[in-house]
Amino acid sequence: MNDITLRRVKHGELEEVRQLLCDVYAEVYADKLDDPFFSVERFDERLTGHANRNNWEAVIGYEGDEPVGYAYAAALQPGARWWMYQLDPLDADFTEETGDRTLALFEIMVRTPWRGTGIAHRIHEDLLAQRGEERVTLLVDPRKKGVKRLYESWGYEHIGDQKPFPDSPLYSTMVRSLREA
Repeated sequence: MNDITLRRVKHGELEEVRQLLCDVYAEVYADKLDDPFFSVERFDERLTGHANRNNWEAVIGYEGDEPVGYAYAAALQPGARWWMYQLDPLDADFTEETGDRTLALFEIMVRTPWRGTGIAHRIHEDLLAQRGEERVTLLVDPRKKGVKRLYESWGYEHIGDQKPFPDSPLYSTMVRSLREA
């Protein structure tokens, strides 16, 4: 693999990369696109909702001009619904959001030719490096045991399960500390 460059995209710049993000999503999820929840249209709706937050940002990896993968996230705001879908409710102290307490990592994906190269970790860590939140949370399909183990190796802990949409799969909720509280 040649050198990978990373590009940071901030709130307000989504339209510059929307098609790229959707194209990579369609490639990565090609085997699931028949499921309405995983359709490109539904992904684009979720992307729009996530990117409308003024603290949204993405990191996109490129090899030359070729996109290899990306991750995007935004901080949870006061009253965020993120924690309300937990099957077993968490303590109110844990779920109280301030707007700068928890970063929600909404998507991280790498195209097949670059999987297993460490690029996912590099994109992930670059995204987190400039953030000021105390912790980061993400959802992972528990049936993807290898992916879940990978997140655990990056310092995430499984804290419960949730079903964020009526037609979504059940997800494991994971959290990693970013700094001392």
